Amino acid sequence: MSIEILAPAGSADALQAAVRCGAAAVYLGAGQFNARRHAANFDGDALRRAVEYCHVRGVKVHLTLNTLLRENELPAAMKLVQEACALGVDALIVQDMGLARHIRAAAPAMPLHASTQLSCHTPDGVAFLRDNGFSRVVLSREMSLEEIRACAGLGCELEVFVHGALCMCVSGQCYLSAALGGRSGNRGLCAQPCRLPFSAPDTADLTGGYALSLKDQSLVAHIQELADAGVVSLKIEGRMKRPEYVAAATAVCRAAADGEKPDAGVLDDLGAVFSRSGFTDGYYTGKRGTAMFGTRRKEDIAENAVLSRLSALYRRERQCIPVALSLTAAVGEKTVLTAADAQGHHLTVIGDAAAPARTVPTTAERAAAQLTKTGDTPYVATAQVSLGENAVLPAAVINALRREALEKLSTMRAAAEVPFFAVSPAPLPAAKPVRGTVLRLASAAQYSAALESHAVILPLSTPPETVRDIKERHKAPLGIEIPRGVFGGTVAVSRALSKAKEAGAGFVLCGNCNAIPAAKAAGLPLVGGFGLNITNKAAVDAYAASGLAATLLSPELSFAQMAFARDTSLPCGVLLYGRLPLMLTRNCPRKAAGADCRNCRKSGVLRDRKKADFPVQCENGCAELLNAVPTYWADKPNAVPPFLFALLHFTTETEREVAAVVTAYATAAAPTFPFTRGMYRNGVE
Repeated sequence: MSIEILAPAGSADALQAAVRCGAAAVYLGAGQFNARRHAANFDGDALRRAVEYCHVRGVKVHLTLNTLLRENELPAAMKLVQEACALGVDALIVQDMGLARHIRAAAPAMPLHASTQLSCHTPDGVAFLRDNGFSRVVLSREMSLEEIRACAGLGCELEVFVHGALCMCVSGQCYLSAALGGRSGNRGLCAQPCRLPFSAPDTADLTGGYALSLKDQSLVAHIQELADAGVVSLKIEGRMKRPEYVAAATAVCRAAADGEKPDAGVLDDLGAVFSRSGFTDGYYTGKRGTAMFGTRRKEDIAENAVLSRLSALYRRERQCIPVALSLTAAVGEKTVLTAADAQGHHLTVIGDAAAPARTVPTTAERAAAQLTKTGDTPYVATAQVSLGENAVLPAAVINALRREALEKLSTMRAAAEVPFFAVSPAPLPAAKPVRGTVLRLASAAQYSAALESHAVILPLSTPPETVRDIKERHKAPLGIEIPRGVFGGTVAVSRALSKAKEAGAGFVLCGNCNAIPAAKAAGLPLVGGFGLNITNKAAVDAYAASGLAATLLSPELSFAQMAFARDTSLPCGVLLYGRLPLMLTRNCPRKAAGADCRNCRKSGVLRDRKKADFPVQCENGCAELLNAVPTYWADKPNAVPPFLFALLHFTTETEREVAAVVTAYATAAAPTFPFTRGMYRNGVE
């Protein structure tokens, strides 16, 4: 069986284009809980029709439920899950670990696919998601072939994006749209501020002033390599794209997956129907740099002639479903037609008896030819005919029998259901809230005696001798942070953790799912970082069951929306001070813009069109784009829910500035610098 081509279906027309051009599966959204809330999507009866259309044609349907859910939204999301089960949807794509926990309880037979929004890019991450009930993982787009190959063979299917838009940020780790405009990409409403001008003011910017805008990805030339690497599904991005784009992308990927050379004209038209200065395979090949950047230009907009050519690709039904028809007829006996498909569906329809021939009887060959005229249906028929002597069976009768048989077969093929039980996961016992302050440092150089009585977190890159030196004079817990970006670095992470533990580190901050297995193996208590994107009590329970001892909540929640944390199974906290990392990127925007790494010292700025400067810090082969101003709540201690602990997240501050902020939080001092209250007052859309 060839590798699956998974095509986007943002509308009914795009769905038809995907199916008719050879998609083995489609992914689509219904309602508000999907990452493309501005697509047409499929609600109510439209979802039923879409599933039936696909199942009749042997195409699977993956429903996107891949947004973060607030506590009050879980019941509505589970109602949609119940509807999906009743329709026989083939899989659910999920980001929210709380929702996944509910689905496992109510619909254990429903396949769960881990959204790329879960930021999985290591074998450890795949294993973690497998152990949490996911049968497939959609890997991060930033991975190389070698890194993808390392994730195979772990008992979990792998899905990889092979064509379409590239976000600058690792999926699930972007807060740029939420912080700047109140519209969350994690909730399907990204405003794409990264496509606006951002430049490196101290360089001769080589990105044209668009240092956060990447070209679209295309891995069509690498599809056979991906199949050999153990990938089972090739995903095309584009639920917001027009049907002609979906048709072209599906057609070229289908041809490549089947070992054929994609049509050169369709390839050219695919580039014309949508691109950003062309395409890139830089992440896949490991050739990251300026060549990966691009913007939408006038010449990238398709002409009507291109759209007309591409619409021809899906103008007609794709006849690809084999059906075996067997007709028996004789004078004085009921006519019997049976139909069977390769999936084991079998049916019989009965017609009137054949009439005696007055002149020329109907031949078996003529009846068989009439049966195989399946017209504008997805079926390709073979026919066996047994006719009695001197029997006449008019073409109209044969046609009517065939139509009835194929309609009944379609009904049988469309029918499917996944058992759903009206049960919820058992809640875990409530933990005692922790009220205190934890200090996260970007560098051991920020440490001073003023921090000795606070829990402190050092970066994983801190030399063991430095950890040991700080531990000797530190009077509170000392932790280590695993970076959110650990591409290909699982072994190195485990080695560094072991050394940090020997030097005195007593707990680990885990920014996303990739960090959890290594931290557990090190035998250290785990604290979840903001990158886990926890927005409801069930998600807290999911991570508590996975071994966490405490966790931060999503910075996209308002304080009011954090009320569920009063009695959760883990102590919960919130990033209460610091420049929130708005993006985690694997292609340093400053380096791509022409910055010299030798002089950069792993820090610099990007400037937006409003002249605001956003610091950029590099670590472990990744770069973080930080907010232009820090979040600050020291002067409003009564506004912070009392059941939350506070994380002070230090990034660009000097040793003296760190100490001053710690003092300010101890004394409820007013800020003396520009700041933001973050999203904690109003939350985000």
